[in-house]
Amino acid sequence: MTLQEIIDDSKRIVFFGGAGVSTESGIPDFRSVDGLYNQKYKYPPEQIISHSFFVENPLEFFRFYRDRMIFKDAKPNAAHLKLAQWEKKGILSAVVTQNIDGLHQMAGSKNVAELHGSIHRNYCSKCGKFYPLSAITESTGIPRCDCGGIIKPDVVLYEESLKSEDIEKAIYEIENADTLIIGGTSLVVYPAAGFVRYFRGKHLVVINKSNIAVNGAELVINDSIGKVLGNLK
Repeated sequence: MTLQEIIDDSKRIVFFGGAGVSTESGIPDFRSVDGLYNQKYKYPPEQIISHSFFVENPLEFFRFYRDRMIFKDAKPNAAHLKLAQWEKKGILSAVVTQNIDGLHQMAGSKNVAELHGSIHRNYCSKCGKFYPLSAITESTGIPRCDCGGIIKPDVVLYEESLKSEDIEKAIYEIENADTLIIGGTSLVVYPAAGFVRYFRGKHLVVINKSNIAVNGAELVINDSIGKVLGNLK
């Protein structure tokens, strides 16, 4: 079957996406040649975005975070827009994403499980008060709450666990999907990558620029996800 035939045969699509969905909006991924892991910093990026580094060196954490994790000018691309359109049509039930940029919601998607959190939610680590993204972007140094606590982005850092409610939501949606489309992810970040094994539906599709092996995939397309989805009805 072609991808369009699979879509036409689907009533409950779930899209499981990673960094490759956002790279086409100008947000670098972590592992490509131009990705964060290949940038030059005083500390390795994976060390900087760890919980222990945030606690021990928040000034350096926020310098890196503002510079390399927030892309305020990024806009949804054809993939984000198509998924939102499918949800509106009633054939896509959920988006499960490893991205933290909020572009799916910006495109119009409502039911989004953000496994790794969002740059748009920020909380005081002392009193729990909520702050928007502007609290980070419009401050310098270490952003602080009125109570004096450090404002922490609601993103899952290394050494931190995913939220149980996000895990449960993702597994529920994948278990109940008739079609699962995996896009723009190398499926190497766990536990998120392991959620694919909960799929028991009819059609499993993989769309990724580089080839990845996924057991049981009916269709594998090695191409730009924006181009592939943008050409569908």
